[in-house]
Amino acid sequence: MKRQFCLPLAASLLLIGCGQSNDKPGQPTNAAAGGSSPLSAPADYVGALGKAQQLAVKTVDTTSLNQAVQMFNVENGRNPKDLNELVEKKFIPSIPAAPYGMKLEYDAAEGKVKVVKQ
Repeated sequence: MKRQFCLPLAASLLLIGCGQSNDKPGQPTNAAAGGSSPLSAPADYVGALGKAQQLAVKTVDTTSLNQAVQMFNVENGRNPKDLNELVEKKFIPSIPAAPYGMKLEYDAAEGKVKVVKQ
């Protein structure tokens, strides 16, 4: 009885271990992740940090500006003509600076602020 149970179990474990590998011989394992090497890892890390910071600034700035536009709309019954009107009416202290290489784009019809490339 034990042999009948152990034989299929051993055969299935053997087959699982014999599956094809996706690794190609002669290729480092991190090559599939973008071709970086251990020598360029610090530079890649710093570049990723810069991109993450730019994305975080873009998200925070547009969220706060869109919220100010919504508050302006509730109080005045319309969207502001431009972002300067939010500063004039004291909804925001100043228009935040866009990340390097980007600019703020305001659509008065929709009442949405976006960060786009220059």
